[in-house]
Amino acid sequence: MQSSQWYQQLIRPSWSPPSWLFGPVWTFLYILIGISFFRVFQFAFQKKISFFVALPFILNLVFNFAFTPLQFGLRNNLLAAIDILLVLATLIWAMIAIYPQQRWLSFIQIPYLLWVSFATVLQLTITYLNW
Repeated sequence: MQSSQWYQQLIRPSWSPPSWLFGPVWTFLYILIGISFFRVFQFAFQKKISFFVALPFILNLVFNFAFTPLQFGLRNNLLAAIDILLVLATLIWAMIAIYPQQRWLSFIQIPYLLWVSFATVLQLTITYLNW
């Protein structure tokens, strides 16, 4: 069974967005993520910010990229739920860490924060419904 068929067979809440919406949303978000994370890593390399300010951004990327293999590769809702909680936590940490040095880099994360917050509630609900 393909991953998309597997996901379609999961019990999902009535407020779950259609599958076609995820691609455009993530494309937009990855553009923002790319811009902001590039600047953070550039500032860290130039020693304008410390490694500890860049650390939550690094961890966020790791957890973000791990979600799809966990959810659709392993088809493991529980691991995906834990992972998305880590995405949300590291994103909040990153926004707080960068705010004193580069406020705009914190503000540019707001659409990402809104989507990840929604996606976290969605994933936790799907995990619960399919337990």
